[in-house]
Amino acid sequence: MSDYAPDAGPGRGSAGGHGQPAHRHAPDHGHDPAHSHHDHDHDHDHVGGVRGWVIGLFRPHSHDAADSVDSALESSAQGIRAVKISLVALAVTAALQMLVVAVSGSVALLADTIHNFSDALTALPLWIAFVVGRRAANRRYTYGYGRAEDLAGLFIVAMIALSAVVAGAQAIRRLIDPVPIQHVGWVALAGLIGFLGNELVAVYRIRVGRRIGSAALVADGLHARTDGFTSLAVLAGAAGVAAGFPLADPIVGLLITVAILAVLRTAVRDVYRRVMDAVDPELVDQAASALLATPGVLEVHAIRMRWIGHRLHAEADLDIDGRVSITEAHRLAHEAEHRLTHDLPKLRTAAIHAYPAGREHLGAH
Repeated sequence: MSDYAPDAGPGRGSAGGHGQPAHRHAPDHGHDPAHSHHDHDHDHDHVGGVRGWVIGLFRPHSHDAADSVDSALESSAQGIRAVKISLVALAVTAALQMLVVAVSGSVALLADTIHNFSDALTALPLWIAFVVGRRAANRRYTYGYGRAEDLAGLFIVAMIALSAVVAGAQAIRRLIDPVPIQHVGWVALAGLIGFLGNELVAVYRIRVGRRIGSAALVADGLHARTDGFTSLAVLAGAAGVAAGFPLADPIVGLLITVAILAVLRTAVRDVYRRVMDAVDPELVDQAASALLATPGVLEVHAIRMRWIGHRLHAEADLDIDGRVSITEAHRLAHEAEHRLTHDLPKLRTAAIHAYPAGREHLGAH
């Protein structure tokens, strides 16, 4: 249901008996995925081959506003489903590692398995955030509870940073005071299991996170990837020891620490941009094109957009013919809003303000 009312705010002036018609809409319907547009992260270009795959590990390509189009509730449900499935996958991974621990009797493996299991539980705050984010807006939280998702993203970033600190400290300690590795074959097997399990979960979380526009779920996928890197260090270290090079374990540990820091940089960038209400400039260009394509819109003066969780919100100030009636201005604003929500599939709400053309600005935009 659309809510239309004259806007008495300080944004723009009015004249000739016309107020400031504002059309607000909160779409709850889907759109044709064929009309999806991509929100590209311009910090990198597409790179193919092995090099592209390696770059993708640290900087997964962003499609914040594309891929498939779902209602806000359905996208939240997809996020919850992704968390549930990935938790089950990580539980299976930990169980397989525990079997290796039981057979080998390695205390070191037991510690690594417990570490991986505890890190998997960091997905629980994100699960809670998705649930809380589905609550309806009210008079206190007028934009709803989508920011809970961004708070969970901050927590996940902190956990990735902690993983880097722990991995680096352990590597340095083993360089200073080398510890012989027992049950090398079993250690390698456990490392392989941990790497494969965490990487599969990472790919799944990142893919779903990009599809629904959730920076927090992508960050959680990157967190799973750091755990996979840790297990990969165990595997590589065991291989080095088996080859007669005991220092391979701490050296690989230091290299993995650097890799985790690279992942941390990506996670911090994505979550920081969400918290600071950043959007890709290409989204703004798409919005301006959609609005200008509306018959009767003479100029677009301002577009403001923000992500709240995985939902996009927008406001726009338009110039229209000052001789049209308020009823016609409302119709035009409705058409402009319809084009905007059609061209930006992740857009949840839009407020379109239509002003008579040729009038002076009364406030800054």
